[in-house]
Amino acid sequence: MTRHCLKLVRNICGYGLQSIEPENRQILAVTVSRERNMLIAERFISRIVKIHGKHTVSTDGGTWYPMACKFLKLKHHIHSSYEKSLIERTMQYIKDRTEIFDDYFPCKKIGCKLKHVLNWLNLFVNRHNEDMICLS
Repeated sequence: MTRHCLKLVRNICGYGLQSIEPENRQILAVTVSRERNMLIAERFISRIVKIHGKHTVSTDGGTWYPMACKFLKLKHHIHSSYEKSLIERTMQYIKDRTEIFDDYFPCKKIGCKLKHVLNWLNLFVNRHNEDMICLS
């Protein structure tokens, strides 16, 4: 699990959170938030736990993750260099595609809630995961 600052909608920066299955490289979940703190991390992790069950959470060392894992009674560790490179490459891929999406389909709505970006990210994740299944 990691987070990165994404240029989402013309000069709006948000933080992308993603969860990747390290063995088959499928994206389990992705979300965007304008803030990063323990409550957002806890909500993101709890959604993953509801779908995939309880597992050890491997993160990039953000201070809010250990607290969120403790609250959810999950084991936590900081990921290895292999896991880090996998997650960083995937996140950079997502960032690049999100910026291209915004270049072609810019949002001109004042007070945008980023729903169109989340919809696009969900579509992107589904296509990415289908590709990963075909490659295995």
